[in-house]
Amino acid sequence: MADEDDEGGFGGLYENGHWTWDEQTQGLLFVSDLPPAHVEAVQITSKAPTGTIEFRDDIDLIEQLRYKRRYQRKPTPGKVDLVTLQDVKDIALYTAPVSILSPMLIDLLHLPSTERFLRALIFCCAYYLQIAEEMSKRIADLANKVRTKQCEILENQFRENLSDLRILVAKEYCILLIGGGEMKKFHHMGKEKKRRSLSDKDARLFETFVRMSVQIVYLALGRRNFHQIELECHRVLKSEIFNTVEHTLKTGYHSKMIPEEKKVLMGACVHHVKKLNTRSPLMNEMFCRRPIDFRLMGLGVIKYTQLSTRLDFLHLVVSGPEEKLLESNMSVGLIGMPRSLFDIMLRPIVGQTTEKSKASVMSAKSIQRKSLQAPQRLYPEIILPPRDSIEMDLPSVFPDTSAEVRPVSQTQLRRWRNRFIRLTKPTSATVAAAAPVVPARAVSA
Repeated sequence: MADEDDEGGFGGLYENGHWTWDEQTQGLLFVSDLPPAHVEAVQITSKAPTGTIEFRDDIDLIEQLRYKRRYQRKPTPGKVDLVTLQDVKDIALYTAPVSILSPMLIDLLHLPSTERFLRALIFCCAYYLQIAEEMSKRIADLANKVRTKQCEILENQFRENLSDLRILVAKEYCILLIGGGEMKKFHHMGKEKKRRSLSDKDARLFETFVRMSVQIVYLALGRRNFHQIELECHRVLKSEIFNTVEHTLKTGYHSKMIPEEKKVLMGACVHHVKKLNTRSPLMNEMFCRRPIDFRLMGLGVIKYTQLSTRLDFLHLVVSGPEEKLLESNMSVGLIGMPRSLFDIMLRPIVGQTTEKSKASVMSAKSIQRKSLQAPQRLYPEIILPPRDSIEMDLPSVFPDTSAEVRPVSQTQLRRWRNRFIRLTKPTSATVAAAAPVVPARAVSA
């Protein structure tokens, strides 16, 4: 099978060389014109990665063909070929530095709970960027307009929408932190939480998972606004105090926001306490004192007999099949859009009109609002259904029937496991170089 081929075995057998006549064998001999291959051992660090982690973005045509042949998800016969979250994860894994990968990280990325987390994070970041752009325009308009009560009503809707989307991310994030369900084997204190904490191992897994999540969101949103995505992901997952990206870049974007903008983008559940008692914004959203529909906490996990229009929309975002996204004229970033609109690396094909695709409902007015400096948005504008009136009286019995879990591709999981093993397996040259030199015994006369 092609999956079992060696990573460097792509291409013809007689390339980049010339033929000469060998007098000893009395035959033609192929001589390569390439310099001797340099064998480099991949170092897998044991500590959490620090500094900038660069993903490869200059994949040439040969590597793209190799990726398509060996690692790209094959379309399902009889179904419309749409972009899936697995496609985005595959590109992130293929372009990631091998030094930050590990079998545990690859397994973690191929879990239903992780997929729900990533889809919710992609959608939340997409809406955050959209509202940030809208708020920038509104702030610029304040120079010529007067704020009215309607402005506050509309901005409160933006804030509540962002808070609900953060809850979708937070409910899966909590499962990861406490090691619940299928996340048990990834907990730093073991499945039973009885052993000594493996803090270094946990820090490495968490940091690499966060960086990989940022890259997945960046790819799923059409490779635009990377720094905004990175800053927001680190803020909601770690809090402002432990936002290492902000400490490095020193953008000071919090202090530059006017109160109205900060209220909308940061939300109303921001608590400033002592460092040891600090909780991330996602945890603050879970324990926020505001009317919250309890069914938000179980979307994609608990089976509900009846959902409102808004909750049905959000359920489709978190765990709905891509075919239903296309039927509903919506997408989660690029997820749910026809794969024929993009090349192997999920870049838009020149000449394809993604704006007018069936999955797009973007209006002409929103197109005019796009920044001329930012890349063109490839996915539809997000229009959330209005919130329903929330009944504060909880039901006498909560539903406990599990929802149907969407399976994760075991074929792709096996491919990335095998690739990691091949890339980190010591070669004979590496083993020989690392072997200690044993001096020969002196032979007596």
